[in-house]
Amino acid sequence: MQTRIAIMEGDITQVAADAIVNAANTSLLGGGGVDGAIHRAAGPQLLDECRKFGGCPTGEARITGGYRLPACYVIHTPGPIWRGGGQDEDALLARCYQNCLALAAAHGCRTVAFPSISTGVYHFPLDRAAAIAIREIAGFLAGHTLPERVTMVCFDPRSARAYRAALAAYSAGA
Repeated sequence: MQTRIAIMEGDITQVAADAIVNAANTSLLGGGGVDGAIHRAAGPQLLDECRKFGGCPTGEARITGGYRLPACYVIHTPGPIWRGGGQDEDALLARCYQNCLALAAAHGCRTVAFPSISTGVYHFPLDRAAAIAIREIAGFLAGHTLPERVTMVCFDPRSARAYRAALAAYSAGA
């Protein structure tokens, strides 16, 4: 499985992939963090296309063109806001990954890059989010030929360490 999942540190807006994932808010109209960076890099056409959806519920996903990004598509998914773990946050985060991967496969994407969904301003605990992400990605890849490769693009070294540790733990237990 480690040959199909990669962890890197960097800027997701610079990653050449068939699709990149946007850790969006439910309006899909841009915001801060990864969401704002993706909207700025893609250009105004991304916002125009996102407006047509009328939003997106937490845990679901929508796909748009990549416009000025080096990705063909952007898959937008609103992650859950951490409220202490008693508001179905784990299941909602898992659904983000499941729905994004299903959309990517349906659109023939061979390569997909994810950010660390919900761990910024939504305050989802990083180690917990990393374990959920790796479990869901590995589980999906085990049953599907597409995408061929998924990369977790971490904004900082701390996040990259958490995802590498989650991948190592998953691989040791698989």
